Amino acid sequence: MKRIVLAVSIFLAICHAAYADPINLKPYQQGEWPSILQSANHDPIAIHFWGVTCPACVKEMPQWGRFVEKNKNLKIIFIQVDDVSPEMIKKMLSKAKLDDATHYYVSSPFDERLRYEIDPKWRGETPITILVNRKGQANRKTGPMDFSQLSSWFNKNN
Repeated sequence: MKRIVLAVSIFLAICHAAYADPINLKPYQQGEWPSILQSANHDPIAIHFWGVTCPACVKEMPQWGRFVEKNKNLKIIFIQVDDVSPEMIKKMLSKAKLDDATHYYVSSPFDERLRYEIDPKWRGETPITILVNRKGQANRKTGPMDFSQLSSWFNKNN
């Protein structure tokens, strides 16, 4: 009987590990922006803001997934800004094959104070990608990404 219980326990542990949620969502709050920039360690970084309810974002996320898959050495962070459940966010990220990327979700209201900290000129439109070079200089790209231009930007700034 002990062997059966042990076998079932091992089987359940293996099943749980196989189907465990691989996407790690970190909460993003006011004051987080400097630490995200520091995480780049003076390497160029792309920070992509998107929303589950944004049609352009939904359409483009699989393209981000392919780009990240081909460029695993690049520093790219995704921040989801809509007030939706973590399950909705994870479902969309998984569908886009972005399970292994670095993800944040805005955990408080996405208001002007939060946006101002990131970019004083940003009014909250998505998608938006902020590109920060080695010198800490930021360039904002509003709207869907041109991935050949993004690749060129990383090549130029690496």
